[in-house]
Amino acid sequence: MIEIVPAINVSDFETVQKRIRQVENYVRWVHIDVADGTFTPNSIWHNSLDLVGFQTPTRLEIHLMIDHAEEHFETWFLPAVRRIIFHIETLRDPEFVIDACHKARIQVGFAVAPHTSWTALKPYIGKVELLQVLAVRPGLAGQEFEGHNYSKIKHLRALCPDCRIEVDGGVKVGVAKRCVEMGADYLAAASAIFGERDPLAGIEKLKRNVAFKM
Repeated sequence: MIEIVPAINVSDFETVQKRIRQVENYVRWVHIDVADGTFTPNSIWHNSLDLVGFQTPTRLEIHLMIDHAEEHFETWFLPAVRRIIFHIETLRDPEFVIDACHKARIQVGFAVAPHTSWTALKPYIGKVELLQVLAVRPGLAGQEFEGHNYSKIKHLRALCPDCRIEVDGGVKVGVAKRCVEMGADYLAAASAIFGERDPLAGIEKLKRNVAFKM
């Protein structure tokens, strides 16, 4: 089952809320990028306190694009947050965050940036719920998918037929289809959805593009 996951990469919580409301009744997951300008060249919304008391029928996954994630991730242990995605490049103690999240009943995803080998994820297969291939430079919205990442998806799928593999960054019509052919089953898309006048039209375009496997 292929899932389209609307991705939100914005500077303020008002827009985060608006975009969640636009899609929350039509998808199972919404992906929220968090960047404080340490792991990334830019800063976008990253205040977990804004989500205290926030309610939505969809599931939120938080993509932490920050250095020293071990020092901050527990602030995201909130009812609306169902999964936290960490960059393997930023972690000193991956086992610690896995254990802490699972004790809090929050799923874990581990991600690799465009020029990190997919093999960095191998030790965590079976330990985390999601493997993510980030196919653009961390932090900046609207970038083009870097084509060498297709092979990462293919290698991960061959290694782990049952893993959940998400692709994030530059996922648009055409790219989405190729990602699914390589083995992805979660497609996180920002511009392809929220760049449309009607975000639901963007979701439907992506669904049609990968319909052969949905």
